[in-house]
Amino acid sequence: MFRLNLKIALRNLWKNRIYTTINIGGLAIALAAFIVVVLYVTYETSYDKDLPNYDRIYLVGRSLPDSKTDYTPAPLSKLIKDSFQEVEAVGRARNTWFEFPLNTARGRVYSNKAIQLDLETAKMFEIWPDKRLIETKSMMLEMYVPSLFRKELFPNEKVSFPRLVGIGSKKAGQTVEIKGIINRSDEHSNLKFDILALGKDISFGDQDYGTNNFQTYIQVRKGTDIGALQQKIDLLYKKELIKSGVPAADPRIAGRSVIFLDPLKNLHLKPMAGTDTNNRMVIALFWLSVLIMVIACINFTNLTIVQATKRAKEVGMKKVMGAYRIDLIVQFIVEIYIQCCVAMVLGLIMTEVLLPVFNTQFNLPLSLLNGDSALLWQLPLILFVITAISGVYPAFVLSGYKPASVLKGNLQTSYKTFWLRNALLAGQFSIAVIFIVGLFIINDQLKYMRTEDTGFKTGQVVYIKNIQFYNKPKDFDQARARIIKIPGVNHVTVSSDIPDGSKPGTSIYKLSNKALSLDFLDVDFDYFETLNIKLKEGRFFSRDFYADSVNSAIINETAAARYGLVNPVGKIIRGCDMDYKIVGVIKDFKAQGFERAVEPAIYAIKNPCNNRKTKIIVNIDQNRMAAVLATLKSQWSDINKLDGEDFRYEFLDELYGRLFKKQEQLQSVFFFAAILTIFIAILGLFAFSAFTTNNRIKEISIRKILGATDLQMFKLLNVFFIWIVLIANLIAWPLVYLLARQWLAMFAYRIDMPFFPFLIAGIVSITLTLLTVTIQAGKVVKMSPVDALKYE
Repeated sequence: MFRLNLKIALRNLWKNRIYTTINIGGLAIALAAFIVVVLYVTYETSYDKDLPNYDRIYLVGRSLPDSKTDYTPAPLSKLIKDSFQEVEAVGRARNTWFEFPLNTARGRVYSNKAIQLDLETAKMFEIWPDKRLIETKSMMLEMYVPSLFRKELFPNEKVSFPRLVGIGSKKAGQTVEIKGIINRSDEHSNLKFDILALGKDISFGDQDYGTNNFQTYIQVRKGTDIGALQQKIDLLYKKELIKSGVPAADPRIAGRSVIFLDPLKNLHLKPMAGTDTNNRMVIALFWLSVLIMVIACINFTNLTIVQATKRAKEVGMKKVMGAYRIDLIVQFIVEIYIQCCVAMVLGLIMTEVLLPVFNTQFNLPLSLLNGDSALLWQLPLILFVITAISGVYPAFVLSGYKPASVLKGNLQTSYKTFWLRNALLAGQFSIAVIFIVGLFIINDQLKYMRTEDTGFKTGQVVYIKNIQFYNKPKDFDQARARIIKIPGVNHVTVSSDIPDGSKPGTSIYKLSNKALSLDFLDVDFDYFETLNIKLKEGRFFSRDFYADSVNSAIINETAAARYGLVNPVGKIIRGCDMDYKIVGVIKDFKAQGFERAVEPAIYAIKNPCNNRKTKIIVNIDQNRMAAVLATLKSQWSDINKLDGEDFRYEFLDELYGRLFKKQEQLQSVFFFAAILTIFIAILGLFAFSAFTTNNRIKEISIRKILGATDLQMFKLLNVFFIWIVLIANLIAWPLVYLLARQWLAMFAYRIDMPFFPFLIAGIVSITLTLLTVTIQAGKVVKMSPVDALKYE
């Protein structure tokens, strides 16, 4: 019996090969997109998941008065370890904030992700190179490189370790010993590095609670009450701050919890001290892929149902011969399962083709062959789900025919399932409309972000990479004088931070008995002129005023508003253990992009809290850009004595443009999804309209005999489908409005909800419907009534 049913299934699939191709092809395309997204979601949600204590590792963070940070003081680690039995292990990590060169036989290779780890942290994350190091009592740091970076350092060499490499300027003659290799071939971890410095204590005995530049990780015992532990650490931390001289009434600690514990599983996608943009992207992609699968399954179900009448006599004869309904249900589900299996195989082939494109767009190493083992159970589950969604209802419809009605020729199946087929078709187009509208809204927001005034200019500004400190104005005078003489250079300055979206340091500043947390930036003369930042009142820093390099400060509009100042120029503001005189107020500018509102900020030439001015910024005449960069490159070794062997730079507009990367990725995904859903919906409409049109051949022939024109026939056939598409638009518009409004709420600076995308989606969907149905109906309308009615 099984062999007979299998033969019948294969013959039916071949006999209706056009419908079969549409069914399987649409499902295969959707499956390919869905599998790619499943690989992506699995990768993004499994950072560090291979660690045995994954669920018991937490990052210790601090809540500031108006923000959160995961940077903590050095002594907090030992304090937690010595005070709480619930904590099994405590370790610290410290990232570098600049890149530095390594001198190898290949040439100069730059590290920009060097990290220092306590041995306890390395043990916690299982990234130590050998167990001997875990027991070492040496206070010195030992350097290791991951296998991924080793290939950059020594691409064509068989290297034995330890190995000496030069570091920094060749003139300095400094070397460092690389002890060995860390067996890490990718960066599927929250701790990313190209150089790892391991040591027993990376703080070297630092007991300062006022400086927060370490990340503290803890591993708790099983069954620990995290909420209670968090409160105990918070109380102890506040006591230590008070001991170190911080007043109990200080707004940093008074009347609120300061310490929080952030689970390791949250750090990549939704850290407490950071943005959840990554998590939103994962969620968005997952649900987009689900919608694509839904529309493909709807298409499959609809096309299976519309072919139901062709199987009616087969079902009737089998029932007359004694077949039970359950036997017929199993038969039809097996047929559908065969189609789903073929679609799955084709989908996997398409996935292998799509993955390189997806990996390039998202900078990922996804692969089917080397993917996560979870795919081994995910694929059968996906196959089962789509078979159930696509096959169960059609199987019940096909097996439910009554033999007497079928054999008398009185079958009215198409009318019985009329409401369902129309609802499914409307559902398909509703999803397609959601993607079309969403794509236009994302495009509008991105266009707004690219064209809106950010409050500063990036187009003519070059950021020159450098490791030399220019903390005092006199340190930079010689370099400034050489650079400014180059024809085409308008302004040049150096600072601790540039407006590339990175978050500067924060500290408490008091003014008129009001204390606020401000972003602080250590800048030099001409910083605001170089970036073309506008002045609201007062003046910029000037060499004509000696005090400007000693105790003057400039604040932004937001800071002045937060302090409630009407005339802030001349006021005294205190922070970083010194008093500043405000000499100017600048207009707000979007240094951190469009997702975050402008933070209150203070700028000073002398800042005891910072002292790391390394970022050189040059404003260059656009017409002389190439000549200036060539001159800088040729003279750089004389201009920058410490770090002048390689001239490395980036355009500030490109750095700032990276803030839009996630939204550009989402735009690409929506474009692909919109094309895919429209394509699948049109496939379904094409087959559905063909079936409907063929069923009305006799009606159309009689109408033509009675005088109806071809135009009237096209109108008759199109109006029905246009109504379905209009209903689909009415369903989709409120849904996409709510979704788009929620997405736009991510941005502090955003567009108003536009009407135009909704109108465009309606026009596009109706136009495609008219074209599809008209092309399909053309043969029937042009057919001679004689051919259609000659056997009647």
